[in-house]
Amino acid sequence: MLCKSKGGGGRFITKILIQLMAIGIIIFTIVQFRPIKLDMSVPHLNSRFLLQKRLDPLTRHADSTTETNDLEPFVDKSPSLSEDKLVEDIQKRMPNLPIVYWNKNKNKPMGMNNTCARFPSMFDLEFNNLYWQTLRTSNGTFQLFGAYLDKRANNRLGPTVRILGMIDRIEPTVVTHCQFWFDGKKEPVITKSFEYKYIWYKKWGNYKQGIYQPYLTACVIPPQYKEKIPQSISLVEKACDNATTNLRVIFEKPAEKKDFAVCVKGLDFLHEDLSVRLIEWIELLNLLGADKVFFYELQVHPNISKVLKHYEQEGKVHVTPINLAGGQPNAPSFQHLYLTKKTNHKRQNELIPYNDCFYKHMYHYKYIALLDIDEVIMPLEGTTWKELMEKVLPKALKINKEERASYNVRNVYFLDDLLHNHGWFKEIPKYMHMLQHVYRAKNFTKPGQYVKCFHNTEKVLTLHNHFPLSCLGSGCTSYPIDTTDAQLHHYRADCVKTLKKSCEEYRKTSVMDTTIWKFKEPLISRVTNTLRTLGYFANQESKENKR
Repeated sequence: MLCKSKGGGGRFITKILIQLMAIGIIIFTIVQFRPIKLDMSVPHLNSRFLLQKRLDPLTRHADSTTETNDLEPFVDKSPSLSEDKLVEDIQKRMPNLPIVYWNKNKNKPMGMNNTCARFPSMFDLEFNNLYWQTLRTSNGTFQLFGAYLDKRANNRLGPTVRILGMIDRIEPTVVTHCQFWFDGKKEPVITKSFEYKYIWYKKWGNYKQGIYQPYLTACVIPPQYKEKIPQSISLVEKACDNATTNLRVIFEKPAEKKDFAVCVKGLDFLHEDLSVRLIEWIELLNLLGADKVFFYELQVHPNISKVLKHYEQEGKVHVTPINLAGGQPNAPSFQHLYLTKKTNHKRQNELIPYNDCFYKHMYHYKYIALLDIDEVIMPLEGTTWKELMEKVLPKALKINKEERASYNVRNVYFLDDLLHNHGWFKEIPKYMHMLQHVYRAKNFTKPGQYVKCFHNTEKVLTLHNHFPLSCLGSGCTSYPIDTTDAQLHHYRADCVKTLKKSCEEYRKTSVMDTTIWKFKEPLISRVTNTLRTLGYFANQESKENKR
């Protein structure tokens, strides 16, 4: 009996141990397969809730101090834009898109009929690289950038919408049609395009089929509509085609023109911080009388962006983002490499921002100059371009009573290493690049070579970097401003490649030219104040204050 009782007790203990082990296994399994934490990526959960859970200190750290709990990250809590506000924002970002006009008419049936020349929805357009619109034809592809109403007195065609863009054909033969859209009119007014004006000389190269070439397409408004202003325009191959393009027609004509504006091609300085030199340049142009500088931007250094935003807020500059059309590269750095190696492509692409800038502002200014940020048209007497032109115009009209299409200024180099041979000027801050560099080549480049112009906005049809390519009225007449009246200061490390041989001579025969010093006091003051405002001296000044 005793043995049996011992055996029974052993089995009882064994049974208890087995039950405890089973419970332990169940607990272990529950721990291992507990529910997934909410801060893991779970597709069906609200992403804002996940972000809140991930960042909320109460969720993650129960022992957080009261002080930490009171902290609140600074975030933009602006309300979401209404659809109307969103449309306004899009219009600012894409001025060539008629989105305001479309938004007003989107629920109206517009077109010849359901299948012919319908007013295109903004969502049916074919966009390319953000800012371009694409028309594919039976003989070539068009990349369209902007449309502008030309009602100038010298335009013999009468009111004309000019469409700026690129076509992958030389001497295009395809017939295209212009669909004008007028406010209050259901059907488009349709005409054949009048001409494709080539903005290039074939002798310069790249004269090949398949390469995007710059063109200005003319769409003449029919006589019965010449007093009306088209709101937008579509370019199509056949008159009845439903368009894949629709450009806002830009036409802003103030009561009176201002004097001078400057246009700058697409800035390509992603890895070069030229911001301090840019400040000096903008301030000098402003002192000379440039009402506004219109920049186009490809890729720039963050400090350059900071400077441009500052001057935009002051109303001294306007910045338009731009990129390359078609299959050309737009990735940062690679775009720069492409433009460096493909010089003719670079030059052809530059003609788009130059001509866009001219047509957008031809009613606002009497003269527009195309300048690089290392160039300044410098009057030898007086301190403003207005004073200069008041002196030049009577001389030009004495030779020919008709105003010229442009007034060109000869180029002279102020090379960097000419200063290094003479030393710094102690009374001028070293960061004032142009004020410091007052040694230039004795000889100017040849007349007509590397000049820059004041372009007469009533006369020019198409523009190149150095001079007009085509003009209204009696042709592209240009008056050479005498070097005793003005000179084009060109601040470079070296001459352009085509002048390598001449450059050695320029260096041997340098002279000191302090014409720019008449701006010394106001220019130093303006630049220094701007640098201080933008925080360029912050570290140095804080160290001095600690002393």
